[in-house]
Amino acid sequence: MTRLLPALAAGVTMLFWASAFIAIRAVGEDYSPVAMALGRLLVGAVALVAVVAFRPRRALPRGRPLALVLASGALWFGLYAVLLNAAERYVDAGTAALIICVGPILIAVFAGVWLREGFPRGLVTGLVVAFGGVATIAVATSTGRHDAVGVLLALGAAVLYAVGVLLQKKALSDVDPFTATWLGCVAGLVVCLPFAPALVAEVAHAPVGATLGIVYKGMFPTAVAFATWAYALQHTSAGRLSSSSYLVPALTVLMSWTLLGEVPTALALLGGALCLVGVALTRLPTRRPAPVPAPVAGPVAGPVAEPAGADGPVPGR
Repeated sequence: MTRLLPALAAGVTMLFWASAFIAIRAVGEDYSPVAMALGRLLVGAVALVAVVAFRPRRALPRGRPLALVLASGALWFGLYAVLLNAAERYVDAGTAALIICVGPILIAVFAGVWLREGFPRGLVTGLVVAFGGVATIAVATSTGRHDAVGVLLALGAAVLYAVGVLLQKKALSDVDPFTATWLGCVAGLVVCLPFAPALVAEVAHAPVGATLGIVYKGMFPTAVAFATWAYALQHTSAGRLSSSSYLVPALTVLMSWTLLGEVPTALALLGGALCLVGVALTRLPTRRPAPVPAPVAGPVAGPVAEPAGADGPVPGR
């Protein structure tokens, strides 16, 4: 059961992150990218700090581990959310998803070198197949709007995602997953505080449903999903776990079908199937070469002693 917990935690994360795309569609018409990011982080930080108040008190990380956590939070929780929200103002969701999914490839490459996780064949093959699935979904859902500004913003978000994950993975060797999550969320909140006037102005005019969408994004795709992600990341390699992100586009297609009545095309379903196959390939166990048995020590070569009789050596004939 212990081995299944990281996989279950990763599944919870991907489910809530996929639902965030549905919430963005509902909220995006009433909230700007910066207000949406700040509102989400504000709700998430309040929820996480409330949990901290009821946990047994633990010493906060210091020095290098603290710096890694704060840097990861500022880049991934904060700036990543702003860039992704802004990118979807210029490009369609399919194109944005395709560009963001460059992130797991960057993570696998840098983790293989910097974190010395290597490049297992199953991981590399799975990433290629899953990326092909995301590309297929992007083609199926694309509206044909490809603005250079949106592409650059989405690419910047993908880079921030990759760097944030690698910094967090490094920090998790000294910091427990929940502490890394709530400190990271607070760091992202601080980065986004300059957007507070925009959030206050938009809350006053936004419908209740849109504001509840912000609350949902802060509670579940942020507070819960990032906590389960950190737990899974502590028990899994960064490259392998990040490949699970390819489940998000497939889950989003299914959720849009179920919740919004948006019937996916056959091409989108094919892309979702490729994503599932690709992620499954990354989970294949790595074959290790069988150890070469050590040579068995034999008798030392040398002259063979003559058998001795009762009174000494047997005389020669």
